[in-house]
Amino acid sequence: MGFDMNSFMDEISQRKAFIEKCLEQYLGGEPKNPPVIHQAMYYAVMNGGKRLRPIMVLEGARIAGGSGETVIPAACAMEMIHCYSLVHDDLPAMDDDDLRRGKPTCHKVFGEANAILAGDALLTEAFALIADNALIEGIQPQDVVRVIRDIAGAAGSQGMIGGQVMDLEAEGKQADHDLSLLHSLKTSELFKASLRAGAILNKLDEAGIQSLTRYGHNFGLAFQITDDILDVSGDQNLLGKPVGSDEKNVRTTYISLIGLEGAKEKARQSVQACIDSLNSFGSEADFLRNLARFTLHRTA
Repeated sequence: MGFDMNSFMDEISQRKAFIEKCLEQYLGGEPKNPPVIHQAMYYAVMNGGKRLRPIMVLEGARIAGGSGETVIPAACAMEMIHCYSLVHDDLPAMDDDDLRRGKPTCHKVFGEANAILAGDALLTEAFALIADNALIEGIQPQDVVRVIRDIAGAAGSQGMIGGQVMDLEAEGKQADHDLSLLHSLKTSELFKASLRAGAILNKLDEAGIQSLTRYGHNFGLAFQITDDILDVSGDQNLLGKPVGSDEKNVRTTYISLIGLEGAKEKARQSVQACIDSLNSFGSEADFLRNLARFTLHRTA
């Protein structure tokens, strides 16, 4: 089956619009006290973004035969966790970035202290939201507990945070460290947890959950490799953040290890591994298949 980029972009835009409407319901509305922290939280989440993690939660639910509406709290929670990580990544003590999604980073607008607290608040609120999934008809509380444990592991010291630590340790030196492990922890874990959350909450069998887990792992690798490629050859206006930061910070990437063409081939291999992991599914997984292909064509 051919890949129609324009048609797929329309499809992903519809899903993104639905997620943004849901996020607005959770983060918008009447002003809350103290105002500055809630303004910073809103700014950090509602300033654009691909919304891939919440979209994956919904797709996990659909593949399991459920409705995306059954997992809206979990989907929005995953985006809050992702956005908290971006706020903290951008801080002067970490990547020290001034732009995110084409706009000033959260600490540039609200100050470092409020940016740190906004990230903390988003992470905390995310788990409250996931717990709210138990209030939705048809969702079993024990499955919500499993998802909470899954996501905590994916976001914690042996997941995303662990990957960020490895990334910081490697900064400033060209080290031939295990990039696949770094990317798996920093990027793949949240993709895996997102797909698994929708699937678990809608009672997908264990074999199916493992297939989605493999997809999430390889998708994260493909996504991170293409991020590295875009940092070299991308358009800053489309990316919404500076290019060339990997070279500036002497960061080890697949490009620094195996060159641009080698990195592109590695990305293609990861995309094929994504598609192969979905062999046990039918047309219900076509969106995920095209999402993997999309990583090779994305410009932002």
